[in-house]
Amino acid sequence: MKDYVIRRLLLMIPTLIGITLICFTLTQFVPGGPVEQMISRIRAVSAERGMDAAHTITEEEIENIKAYFGFDKPPHIRYLTWLGNVIRLDLGTSYAYEEPVWNVIVSKFPISLFFGFTSFFLSYLICIPLGLLKAMKHKSPFDTLTSVIIFAGYVMPGYALGILLITFLGGGSFLDWFPISGIVSDNFESLSFTAKILDFLHHMVLPLICYMASEFAFLTILMKNSLLDETKKDYMRTAMVKGSTFKTAVWKHALRNSLIPLATRLSEIFTIMFAGALLIEKIFDIDGMGLLVYNSIVSRDYNVVMGIILLSSIMVLLGRLFSDILYVVVDPRIKFQ
Repeated sequence: MKDYVIRRLLLMIPTLIGITLICFTLTQFVPGGPVEQMISRIRAVSAERGMDAAHTITEEEIENIKAYFGFDKPPHIRYLTWLGNVIRLDLGTSYAYEEPVWNVIVSKFPISLFFGFTSFFLSYLICIPLGLLKAMKHKSPFDTLTSVIIFAGYVMPGYALGILLITFLGGGSFLDWFPISGIVSDNFESLSFTAKILDFLHHMVLPLICYMASEFAFLTILMKNSLLDETKKDYMRTAMVKGSTFKTAVWKHALRNSLIPLATRLSEIFTIMFAGALLIEKIFDIDGMGLLVYNSIVSRDYNVVMGIILLSSIMVLLGRLFSDILYVVVDPRIKFQ
């Protein structure tokens, strides 16, 4: 296993280079970059002052602008320069925010990190026992009722669910139980420590439900179906022939094996800090990673885009490795060479 992990870690290097090279190349063909935006702003200001916009900026000044943003060099040189900076843990400077990319990302992902970890933890905490109970009571009224609710949550997009929650629970037309925007109240700073925590959690209820909806449904059905498959196998019949009850056989034998498919989903714990839901964040006015990614793409903030791609790719690759390790933990029969 140790050799396998080392090989996977080494293979991550060319994989990351390939991913970032492709993404960097694609950004070079997208019009409206920082150079074009700077030129447009200069000409717009000149036009407002009554000057001829076509003659307010010379070719020399355009070349200076390109040099300022580093676009005076060929694309392959720019990529190698960017890669060299990354090796020194420097992701560059944001064109839009005019501060280091690290600072921009760190300022945005705490709220997304909260949503990610909380929804991840609650989903597994609830879905595993719920899926187990549904499998034990397969085709019962409880199973049917919960399946209807679960599938409704699965097919409904998070942003649509958010609109419904605001309408019914956020003072839209019915109950006014929860705030519908921001992450804290206007008087947050004047509250006590306990009151601040309660105020923050109060604001998080509705968006957290939207974040969890589809993943909650998927994990519950996955757990149920996985356990149902295990109960039909020979070792379960053998256990019951030897005197074990169905419930005992499930707890001692089938449950552990049914958790193997869910182990792959645990790899997402490495990517949730960069997870964002643009429409959910837009509806609830939350300034998280979803909005950062969207705004960076729209404003052609290449350094931020490349920084997020690099960091999220690293997390995905580490997550896949973590998933393989979990396979071995859950089922020791699995061996990686």
